[in-house]
Amino acid sequence: MEDNNLVSVIVVTYNQHDSIARTLDSILMQKCRLPIEIVVGDDASTDGARAVCEDYVRRYPDIVRLMPAAPNKGVVDNYFDCLLACRGKYIADCAGDDYWTDPKKLDKEVEIMEADASVTIVHTNWRTYNEDTHETKDNTIEQFSAPKTDGKQMLEAIITQTTAPVVHLCTALYRSETIKRCYDANIDLFRNKDLGCEDLQIVFMLALNGTVAYLPDVTMTYSTGKPSVSNQCNHAKQFRFVRQTAMLSWLLASRAGIDTERTRWFFSLRVYELLMHAFRSGDAKLKPVALECMSTWNVNPDIKIKTVLAVMSNTVLWNVMLGVRRAFVALKRLLRIVRLS
Repeated sequence: MEDNNLVSVIVVTYNQHDSIARTLDSILMQKCRLPIEIVVGDDASTDGARAVCEDYVRRYPDIVRLMPAAPNKGVVDNYFDCLLACRGKYIADCAGDDYWTDPKKLDKEVEIMEADASVTIVHTNWRTYNEDTHETKDNTIEQFSAPKTDGKQMLEAIITQTTAPVVHLCTALYRSETIKRCYDANIDLFRNKDLGCEDLQIVFMLALNGTVAYLPDVTMTYSTGKPSVSNQCNHAKQFRFVRQTAMLSWLLASRAGIDTERTRWFFSLRVYELLMHAFRSGDAKLKPVALECMSTWNVNPDIKIKTVLAVMSNTVLWNVMLGVRRAFVALKRLLRIVRLS
């Protein structure tokens, strides 16, 4: 049952022993006019992260709730199991390797939501932190910087984002009733593990159903530099991620009847990326999958796509070009070492 005097914060984590305490501490430091609960979904971590979460439950039993231990679910089921367990009027989330930096983050967002019932989601700016180099960088890409925007005006941008997300969900606060209603009506979009992510459909549906509010304040640090679902070293795995998220964008665009020059460019770009990951992986089985996506997304191949297809059509040529690419990458790495020495 929803509690109209509560903010729920979802924290999903998997093998983040070294960062999960930082995440939880950043939520516990919040000074909010409404009480908060933290719903933690540990996805069968093997590095001791769950023990850290259990310690927080012992220390903050009235705030921190840890979802029951279960076999590994994957990020999609883990997230939405947590979402359905949330009791708050509003929901926020913070990934287990990210952290909030503004102790008034939730309070600022609650104030906006309480004052305007048309606002379905409010989000803020953020910065990145590279865990390997320890470099911090402010996000400078603010596509919709007005305090409030009709969400329908943002739909095209949301499904065609290629660099920074239009709405970084870990900065956001959204209405529980709205997202749960959308979830019930579109379970195929929310629970389909083959679509690869949980945030894109949430942001899209919230924008489709109301006003999106924005605060330029930096309230969150996004951790980068380590392999993750969206940042993987393996080209075959990256192929799968690109295909999944692009397919989700296609389904959202189709459901909302969005077919523009921008969306056609976006899906052409995604086909090219799929082919390049297939080429770099050396896995011939990925090529027909990319071609199937090209057909599904109604992409007319441009010169870049035709060039990659031509290279991959001949096994000898493919291997030769892979060798050339490896040599070029090795040379760049060597030159970088020389410059640093």
